[in-house]
Amino acid sequence: MINKIYKRIHNRYSTLFKFIFFLRYLLGIFFISIVLFLLIPHFYDLKKKDSVIKNYLFESYGLTLNKYEKIEYKSLPTPSLEIQNANVSIETESIQLDIARLSIYPKLINLHSNQNFSVRKIIFDKSKTSLLDSDLNILIDYIYHLKNKLTFKDLNIKIFRNKSIIIHLKRINFSNFGYNKNLVKGEIFNKKFKILISDNFHKINFKLFKTGIVTDINFNEIKKESKLSGIFKSKFLNSNLKFNFDYDDEKLKINNSFFRNKDLSFNNESVITFEPFFFSSSIINIEDINIKLLKNIDVINILNTKDFIKKINTNNEINFKSKKFSTNLIDNLYLKTNLAYGRLVFSKKIFISGHIFSCDGEINLLEEYPILYFDCLMSSESKKKFLKEFSINYKNKNELFKLKVRGNINILNKKINFENITKNQDYKATKEDLNYFKVSFENILFNNNFVDIFNLKKIKEFILEIS
Repeated sequence: MINKIYKRIHNRYSTLFKFIFFLRYLLGIFFISIVLFLLIPHFYDLKKKDSVIKNYLFESYGLTLNKYEKIEYKSLPTPSLEIQNANVSIETESIQLDIARLSIYPKLINLHSNQNFSVRKIIFDKSKTSLLDSDLNILIDYIYHLKNKLTFKDLNIKIFRNKSIIIHLKRINFSNFGYNKNLVKGEIFNKKFKILISDNFHKINFKLFKTGIVTDINFNEIKKESKLSGIFKSKFLNSNLKFNFDYDDEKLKINNSFFRNKDLSFNNESVITFEPFFFSSSIINIEDINIKLLKNIDVINILNTKDFIKKINTNNEINFKSKKFSTNLIDNLYLKTNLAYGRLVFSKKIFISGHIFSCDGEINLLEEYPILYFDCLMSSESKKKFLKEFSINYKNKNELFKLKVRGNINILNKKINFENITKNQDYKATKEDLNYFKVSFENILFNNNFVDIFNLKKIKEFILEIS
């Protein structure tokens, strides 16, 4: 019975079975052909392909392959040519990359052809470069205009200015195609970051993880030979910063800038010049400030950064006008500073309810024990009203008050020397008086740190002591 059923099925479907058995041979031949197609390039002398690869990289990617160790063919997981320990130039010789592995993925249809050689994508794996900050625009412009597919894996960039490194970007991953198109990931200051760039490169979003720093940059236009301009916005440490900028290789201009947080708010206009030497100038208008911020200033740590201080050349003008009904003691403040080669020169005026306090001075911050030289004047139409600001009672009315003080302060040693003190036209301090004022000042205002000389309670105590 079973044999009859088998014969019946075999007779009816014999043609189908023969086709299936034939198909397995066809599939086998097809599989062997693919394997041979992928494996045969292993036997090619890839040195003969050297000129073809160089020409293609130059014509299609603007890359000059200067040197390499060897070229290998990799059939798995995807057929590719791997160039090991290569050095390439991007457009100009000013930007060169050392690449551990440069992987070139040719189109399968051209895998065995030299004349019609073309590539689907290239990958730079474990590469590094050092470039001047002025060449950064060239690199950005190259990536921006590149139409062919390119991926960076584990890229390290050191950016220099005047032979000094200003920033080091590590482990950068970037691709100009695919799911992660225009997404940059890497490390800066030992913190991971992520940058998302719009397709036209006009918008950049930057996030520095575990710091709360988020930044958006909107460019007006990006052209190789023109300056960059746009709007910068950032949030960090519960603070907001926004400004407009214009940048070229020589200068950065900042305007319409404002900074806000719960303790400080200000707006400023700044110009930072890079060539022929670094210099900056700013006009800062403080709208609100918590005086307690001064207590957080660590003068000693600042003075210990002498290598950094000597590189700073800057002029600044700081203005502060207290709001109406504010509890601030100071009504207005005007401060001008000039810092060059470690020498800080300053001039300031403080207005307190019509009373004027002005002071000029200078200090060399690069000295082992910096000494602040000052020449100050306190002027008031009413001594009684002035002392009242410090909750000190005084009986005489309409008494002019003009106090001149000249001397110097050793910041680290917490010592002060008064060279001359005069009041109105009728008093000039003797040596004994100057020594007494010195001892009182050091014991009351200078018993902790330099910032304590701005403590209003201690100022009141000092005034009571010498009155």
